[in-house]
Amino acid sequence: MSVDHAEAAAGDGGRESLAAGATVRTYAVAPGVRLNVRSGPGTNYNLLYVLPEGSRVPIFCQTPGTAVTGPYGTSKIWDNIDNGEFVSDAYVQTGTDGYVASRCA
Repeated sequence: MSVDHAEAAAGDGGRESLAAGATVRTYAVAPGVRLNVRSGPGTNYNLLYVLPEGSRVPIFCQTPGTAVTGPYGTSKIWDNIDNGEFVSDAYVQTGTDGYVASRCA
């Protein structure tokens, strides 16, 4: 199984604090998946690192990019998990095939 990975490590308890004092929800990466974290919203962007199985990721914003097929269907949505770090939403259990966060500026 080819897995496209693109995410950053998440906080504990399903929430991660932001500097502004707000909180952002974290989401589970699909079971058994080591997810690639990329420098932009697509498979053509540089691979930065790979998240281990069982990771959770924050979603700060989302943006359209390369279509990827994963355990949660085919999606063009990419999740921004940190500054300059993106993962395909097709591998993140958000509970929907739509946007769960604001669009990235």
